[in-house]
Amino acid sequence: MHTLSGDLLQLALEGRFDVIIHGCNCHCQGDISKLGTISFAEIDRNGHAFHVVNGYTQFHWRGNGVKADYDAIRSVMRTVRATFPGKRIGYPRIGAGLAGGDWDVIRAIIEEELAEEDHTCVEYVA
Repeated sequence: MHTLSGDLLQLALEGRFDVIIHGCNCHCQGDISKLGTISFAEIDRNGHAFHVVNGYTQFHWRGNGVKADYDAIRSVMRTVRATFPGKRIGYPRIGAGLAGGDWDVIRAIIEEELAEEDHTCVEYVA
């Protein structure tokens, strides 16, 4: 895992990544079956094309405690690897912010599931 500071979206717009991932909750439609799955869209701006992946890594966004689901994070990363092999992948500290997950646990999951892929954690800097 590479780590850098910056703005993930801006870096993608500049052509640094082919795929960016962010963690989402499933509660908008209340469908728990989405947990651990992904959806994605292709973006093309100023000659730079990349995919934005919605990784459904938690069911709800409200309440106290840990909302990040480690099994769902594992499933999301495994699916990203299968869907976008050989691509440059960027992501924030998925599940470790408002979702309350333990970054050390999440980092280990990501490193295992994206092993041998070109992937970077971008720590936001305005």
